[in-house]
Amino acid sequence: MSEPGLVLDGVSAAYRSATVLHEVDLTVRRGELLVVLGPSGAGKSTVLRVVAGLEPVTGGRIRIAGRDVTGDRPGRRNVSMVFQSYALFPHLSVAENIAFGLEVRDTPRAVARERARVAAESVGCAALLDRRPGQLSGGERQRVALARALVREPDVFLLDEPLSNLDLALRVEMRAELRALHDRVGATMVHVTHDQTEALVLADRIAVLRDGRIEQVGTPDEIWRTPASTFVARFVGSPAMNLLPADGPVRPAGSPPPGAPVTESGRLDLGFRPEAVTLGGADAAGTPATVERVDVVGEDAYAYLRLAGGEPVVARVPAARRPDRGAAVRLTVRWADVHVFHAGSGRRYAP
Repeated sequence: MSEPGLVLDGVSAAYRSATVLHEVDLTVRRGELLVVLGPSGAGKSTVLRVVAGLEPVTGGRIRIAGRDVTGDRPGRRNVSMVFQSYALFPHLSVAENIAFGLEVRDTPRAVARERARVAAESVGCAALLDRRPGQLSGGERQRVALARALVREPDVFLLDEPLSNLDLALRVEMRAELRALHDRVGATMVHVTHDQTEALVLADRIAVLRDGRIEQVGTPDEIWRTPASTFVARFVGSPAMNLLPADGPVRPAGSPPPGAPVTESGRLDLGFRPEAVTLGGADAAGTPATVERVDVVGEDAYAYLRLAGGEPVVARVPAARRPDRGAAVRLTVRWADVHVFHAGSGRRYAP
C-alpha cells in the first residue's frame, strides 16, 4: 500500500496567544483531491500554511509523501501553493511567470521554458505565453497561477480559495476545469473553500473544519446524507437544514430510528432538509404553519414558514405550486428523511 500524499498527525498551531488549530488529524490519500470546507475563521488557510511551512506548528507532525517535514523550511517540502490573489509578477510575461520557480532553482532556461509551455497547455493558457498579467482576465490569471504550480511537479498542491475572486459563471467553468485537471494529472491536492457547492462538486472527500477542529471527513455524498453533527448539517445546504426539538410540534410520518427516545424532552433534535417537507392546504393532515415569505429561484420556490410555537421551517416546493404569503398551510415530513442528533453535543444520534 502506497504512502499517503499528506498526513497531519495531531497538528496544533497558534497565532500570538490564540490556538488556531487544535490537534488536527487528517490524512490525504496520494492522488486525492481533498477539500477543506468551513466558515471564515475556522482555520482553513492555516492548515495550508502549516503544510507549506509558512507558519510553525506548536504540536504534532506533518508528513508529505512519507517524509517528516515538520521542521523543514518551505523550499524543502516540495509543495506548490495557489493563492486567492494569484500573486503573479506584473513585469514578467506569462511564460516567465510560469517558469520562474524552476529558473530560481537553476533549471536550464530552455528546459524551464519547455516545461512552462507544457504546463500552460495543460490548463488552457498556451496562447497567452507572451502576454503580461495586466492583459489577462481573472480566469486567465487563474489558469496561469495553476500552470505555475503545476510546472514544479510537487508532491502536494495547496489551493487557497483560488476561485473566490471570479464571477459566478466563471467560477462554475473553472470548477469543472480544475476537476478535469486533477483527473488528468492525478496529483494530490488540498483545496480550501467556504463555498459548500464548490466543495460538493470538486472533492473526492471533504474535511469540514470548525474552530480549528475537524467536524467530519467524508465523501460529498456522506457529508450530505449522513452529517456527523448539527453544524455540518446546517453548514452544508442552502437554505440550511431545518432543526427542531424531537418533542416539538412536528411529528414525522412513519417509524422512527430503532431505540431513539424521540419523545423525551431535551434529549434529541430532528433535522430535515427543505426538500423533505411536503406542504398541504389548511385542511390537510400535518403540522399547521403560516407562510411568512416565498423566494422563487427558477423552477423552485422556498417557502419560509412559522409554526404555531414560533419555530421557523423552510420548505422547497415547485414554483408553479408555491403558496401565497400569509397563507395557512400544513406540513408533513417522513421519518425516512429525518436526521436525529443529540441535543446537547449536536452529534449525530447512534442507537
